[in-house]
Amino acid sequence: MKKKVLVLGAGLIGKPLAIDLSKDTSFDVSIADISGQALSTLGSHKIATIKTDLSDKKQLSQLVSDYDLIVNAVPGFMGFNTLKTIIEAGKSCADIAFYPEDALSLVNLAKEKEVQIISDIGVAPGMSNLLAGYAASKLDETDQIDIFVGGLPKVRTLPWEYKAVFSPTDVIEEYTRPARLMENGQIVTKDPLTEIELLHFDKPGTLEAFNSDGLRSLLFTIKAKNMREKTLRYPGYAAKIQFLADNGFFDTNPVNNKGMSPLELTSQLLFKQWKLNEKEEDLTVMRIVVEGKKDGKNLRYSFDLYDEYDPNTETHSMARTTAYTASMAVRLIQSGMVEEKGLFVPEQLGNRDDVVDFMLAGLAERNVLYKKEIISL
Repeated sequence: MKKKVLVLGAGLIGKPLAIDLSKDTSFDVSIADISGQALSTLGSHKIATIKTDLSDKKQLSQLVSDYDLIVNAVPGFMGFNTLKTIIEAGKSCADIAFYPEDALSLVNLAKEKEVQIISDIGVAPGMSNLLAGYAASKLDETDQIDIFVGGLPKVRTLPWEYKAVFSPTDVIEEYTRPARLMENGQIVTKDPLTEIELLHFDKPGTLEAFNSDGLRSLLFTIKAKNMREKTLRYPGYAAKIQFLADNGFFDTNPVNNKGMSPLELTSQLLFKQWKLNEKEEDLTVMRIVVEGKKDGKNLRYSFDLYDEYDPNTETHSMARTTAYTASMAVRLIQSGMVEEKGLFVPEQLGNRDDVVDFMLAGLAERNVLYKKEIISL
């Protein structure tokens, strides 16, 4: 019997996610959003569309009650409350809303409701966590975890050489929120955009990496001496953003009687310049490096991802790498491979070879390819 799946949110990630699930004969797929325009583009697919206000808890509770599995792909500002409502309704869920709140605070509720929640299950956070957890589980001691990740336009256009796959406000948040890292076993906080280093990739070449607050649950679930995540951009980008930050463009206090803050104005202006348009080619680059000891020997596990816009399906790379990870998480829940109930962040499932193999194989079928390497140091 087919499982009824409901995708909440018909944005950049929700649409390709729903389309991918709709190709699976195991599922009947519906998608809900407040925007009729967003839903109208799905007419050629076997997906039922529902126009509704997902921020209305009563409406949301009634809506999800009719489905077997839920995907939480709403904007981050409403993601946590949406997930909580899903759990309270007794529904299992793959969650990619990427909210600032701590998903692990819902562990007890998920166990009480006997549901399975896989949270933060995109590309980063998501596969970055899963593969870091996998590598760490193979080591007796984990000395270093480095995650480098970025989404970029394939065509570099001055002055920014950048396009946003998410809203500029969310992107700017990454440049203003203090970055948490692990150093010598202790959580430390550093300014974002700092400690810039250059890294070379076969594709697209040399990129710069700078501190950002992307480790999230990894800081609390994996024991490692040192851990960091850095954002990747074309060289010279961080200095331009730092100039804006140093000169008040990201200030949140209103400066005129209309109540508009510099941040709001900056976001509006950058939205036009950073908007990733339909059919505009983008790419995703990620490198995960985990070093430690096994049986007294020093080992390094590394995973490299390079992905591009797919012209055949007209799907952006960041959408592919994020949405297909989440759609595979739906299939993982459906498979019954993970029997335990509760809420899991990806690294907590990374210590299971069968789960990691399942996720990597499913992504490979969709031409999202992770290159794995293990070397002795």
